[in-house]
Amino acid sequence: MANSQFDLFLQEATYTDPASECSLDRDRLYGLYTSWCFINQHQPGRESVFWSAMNQRVTPGHNGLRMKGPAAADYILASYPGLV
Repeated sequence: MANSQFDLFLQEATYTDPASECSLDRDRLYGLYTSWCFINQHQPGRESVFWSAMNQRVTPGHNGLRMKGPAAADYILASYPGLV
């Protein structure tokens, strides 16, 4: 299913750094997704649907998945309000 909401999310809000030993954990990945939805005025899908889609697109564990773009900034600022 090319160009689905989940594909666009991964394309616009994440990148893979294979050399990195860090990866986004489940909470951060879903939080980033909700920030991406908010910025793009999309209704977030149910969490179970999100994880089903991610299981088909992202290798679990240490996959080097990192945040990028406006959704990353929104997520970080929402997660750490003392930064503002």
